[in-house]
Amino acid sequence: MEDQITRRNAIGKIAATIAVAAVAPGSLAQSQNNKIKNTGNPDLTDPTTKYPRPPFQKQSQPFPGLAGKMTPVPDHGEKTYVGSGRLMGRKALITGGDSGIGRAAAIAYAREGADVAINYLPAEEGDAQEVIELIKKEGRKAIAIPGDIRDEAFCKKLVEQAVQQLGGLDILINNAGHQKSKPSILDISTEEFDWTMKTNIYAPFWITKAALPHMKAGSSIIGLSSVQAYDPSEDLYDYAQTKAATTNYVKSLAKQLGPKGIRVNGVAPGPVWTPLQVSGGQTQENLQKFGGDTPLGRPGQPAELASIFVQLAANDASFATGQIYGAAGGNGQP
Repeated sequence: MEDQITRRNAIGKIAATIAVAAVAPGSLAQSQNNKIKNTGNPDLTDPTTKYPRPPFQKQSQPFPGLAGKMTPVPDHGEKTYVGSGRLMGRKALITGGDSGIGRAAAIAYAREGADVAINYLPAEEGDAQEVIELIKKEGRKAIAIPGDIRDEAFCKKLVEQAVQQLGGLDILINNAGHQKSKPSILDISTEEFDWTMKTNIYAPFWITKAALPHMKAGSSIIGLSSVQAYDPSEDLYDYAQTKAATTNYVKSLAKQLGPKGIRVNGVAPGPVWTPLQVSGGQTQENLQKFGGDTPLGRPGQPAELASIFVQLAANDASFATGQIYGAAGGNGQP
């Protein structure tokens, strides 16, 4: 009997020792991490001085403009965005993915583990190929599909090619937009008005219709609204209308697709430094002081919005639908 008790005690001690050994490394690591957090300086960045502030030099490019020719060149997160696998295996289509906010989202998605197809105008091929190379560098599929989304037939073809080459589709970002500054409604021709409406309203309608049959529960659609939806500028009469409409289609579609498990959200940027601004989106006078009227005193950079697009597409944002996420430097929300 005494021998049995002794053996039982010995086994118990061995089991306890193994348990401690199994837990100890994690506990030690946690303890070390806590020490690092407690003794290190906080990782703080002053947002008012993080990026260039106005005045900016006058500059103009033919539409649609190239990011690489801007001064200063926008930051899309090429050297700064670090992924953590939040979108591993996902398949995304991003319109206007060659530059600006679309480019920042494409880079972030690839670094989070997603395969990405980008659409852009043929004139933007130079910027687009840079994005394609950055996506490939992350070991992800990179699909380039140039074309004009003002054409319904092309929008259908765009989705078909993206689905075929990606092997599916579960993230859609309707990012591409057309913006031209005009001092008066009298200066906007019917052709120009139609261009803005076709790019900003018709194209998302066509593309979303074509994409939906391929999207399963858990998929995400993201639209591009703007501060212009809430506080329109006098010189962006047609563009501002489309952004108010985008806000509404996001909220309407979210209600329609919620029961199917497909989430729909929007992002409403303020002034962001992109080719849209230097290719007719702003007057030269406004360009020089661009973003200076925000509480942060500067325009945003595309890289600063990338994490919002990741969050809206990720599974852990599963209760967010029908929402408009602002990123406007302190202005913009109603």
